[in-house]
Amino acid sequence: MKRLFFVLICFLTVNLSAQEENSEVNPKEFVQEFFEAFHEQDTVALKSMAAEGLQLQSLTINSEGETKLTTDEFSKFLQSIASIPVDSKFEERLLDFKVEENGPLATVSTPYEFYFNGNFSHCGVNNFTLVKLDNNWKIVHLIDTRQKNCD
Repeated sequence: MKRLFFVLICFLTVNLSAQEENSEVNPKEFVQEFFEAFHEQDTVALKSMAAEGLQLQSLTINSEGETKLTTDEFSKFLQSIASIPVDSKFEERLLDFKVEENGPLATVSTPYEFYFNGNFSHCGVNNFTLVKLDNNWKIVHLIDTRQKNCD
C-alpha cells in the first residue's frame, strides 16, 4: 500500500510540474513547440495545442496575383500531416517572429519558407491567434499566406 501511495504521489508531482512548465511557456515558445510537433508529425500534440473550434485558413496567391481564401477543418489538417509518408522530408523554416501579447491574448506572426524533400515549395506568413485557457496557450485562429514568389 505504501508503494502504491508513493507511486501515486510521484505521478501527481510530475503531472503538476509539467502543467506548471506549460503555463510558463510564452507565445513564441508555444509556436516553436507547434512547429516541432508539426515536423515530427505528432498529431496528438498538435491537437492538444488547438482550442475547440479552431479556425484554419489560407490565402493563396497565384502567379497572376489573384488571392483565394480557403477555410479547412483542423481535423483535415491533422489527417494530412499524419498521411505524409515517412520517407518524405518537409520543413517549414521560420524566418522571424513578431509577438504581441496582452494578458490572455496573443498574436504571433512568422514569415516562413516551406521545403519538401529539400526543394523550395512556397513561402508566406503564418499568423497565430492564441488565448490562454486554464493557464495554457491554445490556438483559436491560424491563417497563412502561400505564394511562390517571396520578394
